[in-house]
Amino acid sequence: MKTAMREKLIRGIQDRSLRLTVLGSGYVGLPTAALFADAGFKVVAVDIKPEVVAAVNSGVSPINEPSLEEFVSRNVQAGRLKATLNSTEALTRADTVIISVQTPIDQNKKPNLSFLMEALKEVGKSMEERMLVVVSSTVPPGTMLRKVKPKLESLSDLKADVGFYLAYVPERIAPGKALKEFVESPRLVGGVGPNSTKIAAELFRTVCKKVIETDASTAEVSKLAENTFRDVNIAFANQLALICERHGVDAAEVIKLANTHPRVNIHMPGPGVGGPCLPKDPYLLIHKTELGEQNIIKTARQINDYMPKRVINLILQALKKAGKEIGDSKTAILGTAYKANVDDSRLSPSEPIIHGLIRLGSKVAVYDPHCNETFGAKKTTSLREVVKGTDCLAIITDHAEFRNLNLQEIKALMNKNPIIIDARRIVNSHKAKNLGYIYDGVGFGNSTTEKQS
Repeated sequence: MKTAMREKLIRGIQDRSLRLTVLGSGYVGLPTAALFADAGFKVVAVDIKPEVVAAVNSGVSPINEPSLEEFVSRNVQAGRLKATLNSTEALTRADTVIISVQTPIDQNKKPNLSFLMEALKEVGKSMEERMLVVVSSTVPPGTMLRKVKPKLESLSDLKADVGFYLAYVPERIAPGKALKEFVESPRLVGGVGPNSTKIAAELFRTVCKKVIETDASTAEVSKLAENTFRDVNIAFANQLALICERHGVDAAEVIKLANTHPRVNIHMPGPGVGGPCLPKDPYLLIHKTELGEQNIIKTARQINDYMPKRVINLILQALKKAGKEIGDSKTAILGTAYKANVDDSRLSPSEPIIHGLIRLGSKVAVYDPHCNETFGAKKTTSLREVVKGTDCLAIITDHAEFRNLNLQEIKALMNKNPIIIDARRIVNSHKAKNLGYIYDGVGFGNSTTEKQS
């Protein structure tokens, strides 16, 4: 009986008769819904925001993601994709549900799983036999077996991997490349049992080019390890930059030379780490794991969280060198997105930098050709507008538009003794200095005697 039930679900995947509901229509959920709809499934995308539901049902993507609106429009018109606020109705009619809700950390760096638990409550109340439940939200180790599985079993009175199927399939996408990476990046599929793994893998093979089968607990740790590895490596680059500043050498040159070694690939330093994953996932990985003082992950987080403060210190030092006071200064910030060429400002390093400068009394204006967020600074609509009459130009996001700045034209618009603080190291320092700028940047090595506080 159970084998027949499993095979029926697999046939539903193969012939695309399976009905799919996606809980959460954000940066991960909506691309998920659109891609499965494009693969031929009937998909209902659930969201709590009326404006998101209305946009999707009009064939419009509420998220600025390359090609996503084309996918949404095509599949809404074809009748394969629709959005709703009514999660109960959507779940009642579903054979499979993919949960893609946020799992943030709180002020104490502890995971907040309230959105996930609420979603599980909705699923559990509507669950019927042979349903496949997939969690794509990033979670701490042990969540699937200790929280998700018992919660669904108690609500449904069904046994996981027998009466229903449950798998953890973490996302591996980045804003600006979501659709491409969803399809092309190898996808980890970890079931709570072999039946769950097999069925979930069958589903994701309809969209993903490569699926790697594992178990839920291993998939949880693997997902967190990926982003933590990146965070730790960025922290090393930032720590190296601070060391180079102390010794009066250029970290960019040091990294360039070190990377000539065939087994070395050091990142470039920067103003900090932002986005929805890297500032959060390391804390999820070490949650409830006693590591004592031997905790490179926590140390890396502290280093990366320190970097916005270091950028502010560089600005203060440069203003002092220019004979200016922070309270009388005007600062132009280039970039509020957390990384280049996207409109996503979540946990952007620009936020603490802007807030810090405003608290110190500087008048701050921002320009970002991709992102509308200002973090309380004055918004401008052009490079010319943001730099006019300013004392300091701080480059925080390395958008393509900022990589070939006309320094001579900018200098003519700025106040006397103009300053460039290059947190992304994309400006030619020699050219800037020759034009009369006071130039400094993360890891540049100008401030060997300044106290890093």
